[in-house]
Amino acid sequence: MLPRTADEAARISRIVTPTRDFSKPERFEAKPAGAATVRAKPTTDAFSDPSANVGLEGRMTFNLGNGLFTRSWVSAPSSTTAADGLGPLYNARACQSCHLKDGRGHPPATADEPAVSMFLRLSVPAKPDAAMARIAGYLATAPAPVYGGQLQNFALPGLPAEGHMKIRYAEKPVKLAGGEVVRLRQPHYSIADPGYGPLPKDLMISPRVAPQMIGLGLLEAIPAAEILAHADPDDRDGDGISGRANVVISDQFGVPMLGRFGHKAGQPSIREQSAAAFSGDMGLSTPIHPSGAGECTEDQTACRAMPDGADPEDGLEVSKASLDLVTFYARNLGVPARRDMDDPQVLHGKKVFYDSGCIACHRPKFVTGRLKDQPAQSFQLIWPYTDLLLHDMGEGLADRRPEGRATGREWRTAPLWGIGLTEQVTGRTSYLHDGRARTLLEAILWHGGEAKAARDRVVSMPPEDRAALIRYLKSL
Repeated sequence: MLPRTADEAARISRIVTPTRDFSKPERFEAKPAGAATVRAKPTTDAFSDPSANVGLEGRMTFNLGNGLFTRSWVSAPSSTTAADGLGPLYNARACQSCHLKDGRGHPPATADEPAVSMFLRLSVPAKPDAAMARIAGYLATAPAPVYGGQLQNFALPGLPAEGHMKIRYAEKPVKLAGGEVVRLRQPHYSIADPGYGPLPKDLMISPRVAPQMIGLGLLEAIPAAEILAHADPDDRDGDGISGRANVVISDQFGVPMLGRFGHKAGQPSIREQSAAAFSGDMGLSTPIHPSGAGECTEDQTACRAMPDGADPEDGLEVSKASLDLVTFYARNLGVPARRDMDDPQVLHGKKVFYDSGCIACHRPKFVTGRLKDQPAQSFQLIWPYTDLLLHDMGEGLADRRPEGRATGREWRTAPLWGIGLTEQVTGRTSYLHDGRARTLLEAILWHGGEAKAARDRVVSMPPEDRAALIRYLKSL
């Protein structure tokens, strides 16, 4: 990534400064991904087009990556040697099974529906090892004994699954100004039918739905220094917002790196996020996670003895070339253009969003860095509505499970681009890290901690302002 010149830095600073003019849309606001923005389709494929500026060769590479992303993997040995190696323990057979139409996952709709696009992360407290000790503020955890780092609710024939996530909801009414009452769902999680003995008494669990895939390459292309510039861990400016960067050990490079991806910013790159999903979700080996047993731990001896689908040439189930293709695909999923930008209610809702303090975390704009080898992501003005930092979201959203430097109350600010197309793409609306919120208003009302002041403003504002705010969010 080439450094900014002094003139570029000054110009970018002016461009990304939040507007105070809500009488009309801003220049370039129609294209939230810059030249990479795609047409907003009125179909379930709205998140599945390649970046508009990727070029013909890029489209061909994208289509090859899409084939791998949608591939349904099978167990080994199989006559389909290019697609075998699933498991032995797994959460899904295909990437697309979790990221529905490249959008977000959701909790099971009923108690009997299996969890496919949602799972539980597992860990126990630990002492920091030498690598962790290199990162100030690292909160050491370790995979759960026997069960590993996440709960696999499926297994190949002959093996028990690790268990099944159970969710129980309790209602929590919230009264809003104007008389409206919103009933929030407070989830309670447990593990049923543990297949490998008793669960650890100090087990920490964290529910996660798969996030949407659009715009990831542009988020990866934001210069780290410009993300870190917004961090204010000690709240020195006194605004109540103290965003912190997660710093994690890169599995690919073995050094500390800025975390950007995942609900707690636990992964530093798209490539590492993809490799971790291949291993943890489907039990597939890659150059970064070369074990053909996936998440099978040393204590799961029968699991580790199962055959894998390793290729004789490289010993992997997902080759370097295949991982490169999936990384390219994930990096180049296009962000749809804005809708209804000049609608008076949308413009009013934008003012409400800014005035309520939402942009303190959901920062509207960045300019990506200059990248020699990624022209589609290079030097684009983007509107992701995130700072990619960790924020304390209060006890209501706490999972009490640290990850890297993220505490059990902290979450990375979720990007908002494309959020208004969620139901169109996936057929359901579910928001937040565990999909508990069924509407955008419910998602707002769960905000606490650093976001409590903004949330309280939404509770107390006139109903017409709340309606405008939601309309604005749906236009993103």
